[in-house]
Amino acid sequence: MTERSTYRRMLQITPKDEELIALLKMDAREPVASLARKLGLSRTTVQDRLRRLESSGVIAGYALKLAREIDAGGMRAFVTLSVEPRRQVEVARALAKFQQIETMHTVSGKYDLVAQVKTATSEDMDRLIDQVGLIPGITRIETAVILSTKLDRR
Repeated sequence: MTERSTYRRMLQITPKDEELIALLKMDAREPVASLARKLGLSRTTVQDRLRRLESSGVIAGYALKLAREIDAGGMRAFVTLSVEPRRQVEVARALAKFQQIETMHTVSGKYDLVAQVKTATSEDMDRLIDQVGLIPGITRIETAVILSTKLDRR
């Protein structure tokens, strides 16, 4: 039994729920009546499923995604960090205070954390990297500036 099937059973996610989630991933603003038609269910049933998925935490929220042209200003980079053993939680808490950090992930391999950051200018990026380097527990930082995005399915 896979971890995903165990998780699905634990949260009672049905195949119709998965279809509903897939439709919402494409357009979270699609009207319930339209979702119901596509799923072959009544509007009330779809509304009940949405409520259940939201209250159980399967659907954690709905987010705004800006057009690439609007969100294109500034500079983005991936920042990879090596952290001293047993200091990752402390370092992650310190990093979470920086508003320029959009996402942060623990990873396997040469580095321990990868953060995606956005700043207004290259000077701001330089300052941010300097500030991050001062956090106790960080032993190495590498920055890869994002030149362009070829695919974004978020």
